[in-house]
Amino acid sequence: MDCVVLSRRQLQSPLSNLCRSCSRRFLPRLVRAYVSTSAQPDIYDVVCVGGGPAGLSLLTALRSDPTTAGLRVALVEAQDLSKVRSWKLPPDRFSNRCSSLTPSSAQFLDRIGAWGHMQRDRVQAYHEMQVWDGVTDARIEFERESRQAGGKTIIAYMNENLNLTSGLLRRLDELGGVAMFDGAKVETIALGEDTEEVDFGEWPMVHLAGGKQLAARLLVGADGANSPVRAFAGIESRGWDYGRHGVVATLELEGGGFDDGTTKTAYQRFLPTGPVAMLPLPGNLASLVWSTTPANAALLKSLSAKDFIALVNAAFRLPPVDLAFMHTLTSGQEDELAWRLQHTPAARTSKLPEPVVGVQDGTVASFPLRLRHADAYVGERVALVGDAAHTIHPLAGQGLNQGQADAASLARTLAGAVAHGQDIGARAALEPYPAERYAANHVLLGVCDKLHKLYSVESGPLVPLRSLGLRAVNAAGPLKGFLMDRAAGRGVKLNELF
Repeated sequence: MDCVVLSRRQLQSPLSNLCRSCSRRFLPRLVRAYVSTSAQPDIYDVVCVGGGPAGLSLLTALRSDPTTAGLRVALVEAQDLSKVRSWKLPPDRFSNRCSSLTPSSAQFLDRIGAWGHMQRDRVQAYHEMQVWDGVTDARIEFERESRQAGGKTIIAYMNENLNLTSGLLRRLDELGGVAMFDGAKVETIALGEDTEEVDFGEWPMVHLAGGKQLAARLLVGADGANSPVRAFAGIESRGWDYGRHGVVATLELEGGGFDDGTTKTAYQRFLPTGPVAMLPLPGNLASLVWSTTPANAALLKSLSAKDFIALVNAAFRLPPVDLAFMHTLTSGQEDELAWRLQHTPAARTSKLPEPVVGVQDGTVASFPLRLRHADAYVGERVALVGDAAHTIHPLAGQGLNQGQADAASLARTLAGAVAHGQDIGARAALEPYPAERYAANHVLLGVCDKLHKLYSVESGPLVPLRSLGLRAVNAAGPLKGFLMDRAAGRGVKLNELF
């Protein structure tokens, strides 16, 4: 029988005249030893890049589910997570980055065991919403009378983002089994190489500063709007900037704060420059989210505390033309508001928030508003969640809830794949996730975008038409109840959580 004789030099050079399978048959241990001298990656079933609410919720869901608890998982985060774990503020101080958690999101967090690890005295439920047109005063009121009998329905819970992430981290620490690479910079993400031991040719390889390499059966991008994971997967993200900034601050209200102290109300007024919202926090505190022009945002951040407070109070009380004039002043808004309130007819609106009397130091900030939606949520061995997949206008307060729903859906998808013995990184195994989430997110993105554009109009036939529609919805009890259920995340009742 003929045999093939190869020299040492031939063994160390590419065998161009042999097929891949034959090359592997004839390659001796000499070549394997050469390959094994290179740095070997750490191998994981799931590597999540991004330690925000969406990424942490996904990993917590995977670790808390017996079906997926056996997966080898890792988290890569640029921040030092020890600071997030130990986050704590005095009882009367609140962060300016707060979000509305729908009951559906709260139920998910409770199911994965994270809700009990949050500082619950810093979470504020609210039960009513007052939303009105700043031009015509047309209003829709989500109140007790419009809700179904048989229980106290909570629309949402106001909560600091850091309270959520610190609670998720404490739950992950309790569960264990997650390799944490915090304070770690991702240098590159690329496909791995085919070696004699393992074929990494189709696996994403995350290269960290310092030389560490992580091989991922599934790479999850929870790394924000400028997602490196999405860029690695070659998935386009489309949308536009609104030319608006969101101004946030922590406010102190007159007296005991909202209403009677037990029934809390959220307020939102649509102005031509963008909506302004005041959302209840515990005690007499509130969270401000004001969408406005970059020039107005810069002015608000430059004002003294007393003039900033005056502009916030004016935003809920004065006609848009008066408010626009006050934005032309570089100072003196407090005196201007006092004069205008004396010479302005009583507000036609039936309900207004308590006057603002203080703003906590260092909480006034702003960020640009934009809409983005990825062309796809999954690729081969890649999945996107949260802001890496979509970015929404904050007028409905649904951005964080979208990310929580993404995490819950992807965790269910992976549990199903594991239960059926599928490769969790294969596109076919991941397909139930975008099938459930893509259209739902796309509809919500579209609705918020259209609302922003609809209420940016100051004059013309559209103004009375939108007011007519708002008043009609307010008068239609069943339709208003339906909208309230949607705002509350399908109207889930969570009285047992409090």
